Amino acid sequence: MSLFISDAVASAGAPSQGSPYSLVIMLVVFGLIFYFMILRPQQKRAKSHATLMNSITKGDEVLTNGGLVGRVTKVSDTGYIVIALNENNEVTIKRDFVAAVLPKGTMKAL
Repeated sequence: MSLFISDAVASAGAPSQGSPYSLVIMLVVFGLIFYFMILRPQQKRAKSHATLMNSITKGDEVLTNGGLVGRVTKVSDTGYIVIALNENNEVTIKRDFVAAVLPKGTMKAL
């Protein structure tokens, strides 16, 4: 016999195999979990953000991803908007960087 393999291990038969479909079923279950836990909520969030960006009009009060709060003074077709932070300062940003449209009067309450 061999010095490295014991007799009990060497004489054991091939391990019993389960159903050949069990691996496929397990992969499908993990795929469904991945879809419903990660992909679907992300797609919903992206769709709601796209509708938010398309609904921005002049006069809306918005919050940007950078934390700026201002009133939209100009909306261009190229995807940029101009935000008035106060009477003296205006900022031009891409429409994609708007995080939320705030209710009217939010700037006065701050």
